[in-house]
Amino acid sequence: MKILVTGLTGQLGFDVMHEIELRGDHSIKAIGAKRSDFDLTDFDAIQKFFAEHEPNVVIHCAAYTAVDKAEDEKDLAFAVNETGTRNIAEACKLIGAAMIYVSTDYVFPGDGTNFYEVDDATDPQNVYGASKLAGEQAVLETLAKFFIVRVSWVFGINGKNFIKTMLNLSKTHDEIKVVADQIGSPTYTVDLARLLVDMALDKDPKKFGIYHATNEGICSWADLAEEVLRRSGKSTKIIPIATEDYPTKAKRPKNSRLSKKKLDENGFEHLPLWKDAVGRFLNELARQ
Repeated sequence: MKILVTGLTGQLGFDVMHEIELRGDHSIKAIGAKRSDFDLTDFDAIQKFFAEHEPNVVIHCAAYTAVDKAEDEKDLAFAVNETGTRNIAEACKLIGAAMIYVSTDYVFPGDGTNFYEVDDATDPQNVYGASKLAGEQAVLETLAKFFIVRVSWVFGINGKNFIKTMLNLSKTHDEIKVVADQIGSPTYTVDLARLLVDMALDKDPKKFGIYHATNEGICSWADLAEEVLRRSGKSTKIIPIATEDYPTKAKRPKNSRLSKKKLDENGFEHLPLWKDAVGRFLNELARQ
């Protein structure tokens, strides 16, 4: 089997490639695609790359993820997240490949306190969420063989993320104000990568569809920051604040709770507890 991973230099793509290598299965060939290998908006270049490598499954990790900048760069966000995703899906269709598209909790309105189910009504509140939902729709319209996996609060070793930001701020601040009324679940790319590769290797066509996948348990951003600093032995104090006290260009959801029922229904394992994931990530950082 040949698995093509887009976004090789990003947080998730990096760990997906590493996960495939760790499995040590010589019947699986991993193909990593960097931004320079093809422009996501250039269908001819993508089709040529696919024809050359003939992947059986594509794990599409490449995306525009600058949430606030997207408010000013709407065309670029949609070019990458909608047009680029549609191009990947169309190329998959031409060669009969399956596709795994990584989406986001931001496709939902982000209100209330219930856990969002995979078939709940979507209503993104910012440009980034709208562009990722448009990518979902492109996959749904193009392919029968697909997994759409919605995640939230992603962190990994290969890139910028909230945890690294908190650690950097703790070096120069005695106190850090962090939003405490946005509730969700962190997602460690190492753990997510295992699930995505499991999906890529699964032979049961009945399992295709939309899923939610994050580390288990819920917390606020302030809770996450406190756990990070506690485990790191930092004395910096976290000051919980309201969303309204930390205005951002893009509206953030207060409810990012995602139900994992679809994982249970189809026999996929849940990701480990988020506190456990934070501990392992900090150990990974320490080894660098």
